[in-house]
Amino acid sequence: MADRARFTREQLESYRDTTVPDLLGPRLRLLFVGINPGLWTAAVQAHFARRGNRFYPALHRSGLTDRLIDASSGYTDDDRRHLLDRGIGITNLAHRATARADELDPAELVRGAGQLDQLVARRGPRVVAFLGITAYRTAFRLPRARTGPQEQNLHDAQVWVLPNPSGLNAGTQLPELAEQFRRAGIAAGIFQN
Repeated sequence: MADRARFTREQLESYRDTTVPDLLGPRLRLLFVGINPGLWTAAVQAHFARRGNRFYPALHRSGLTDRLIDASSGYTDDDRRHLLDRGIGITNLAHRATARADELDPAELVRGAGQLDQLVARRGPRVVAFLGITAYRTAFRLPRARTGPQEQNLHDAQVWVLPNPSGLNAGTQLPELAEQFRRAGIAAGIFQN
């Protein structure tokens, strides 16, 4: 990977409201849905790119990827291809970058749920895994939803709600996060064990 990206606070602020394209391949099985891109993610145009985010460590530890991806300077072509070849996709409920998810208006999450519904109808993943219970509850107006597999599907996709992998979410440790990713991966048919 190229030299690690470094940004000043002012440089990162310049990425506010920027969008990051979805990572979607032709064999989509497991669609991870983040809340919205952070400023670092917007700057390097790679999902969950902020150092300290546990998304890629959890993917690797779960067995969903065979190597640890470092997206902090953006994706390499090889890493992007590896995710897509595994049937892994990434999108967000809200597409504009902010410094913190609590800067989003609840109406943005509700609108994002409608857009996600259309995406899932078009792309047909087996599992849609939301990363963050509070955003899921808000977006789908399900205040009592709990983590894990949900009773309702999104079109033909099984819906899972998983803990937010942000390093700020200290309530869930990496081993537990990886195990929940693994279970969603089994449900998506990425591997059987």
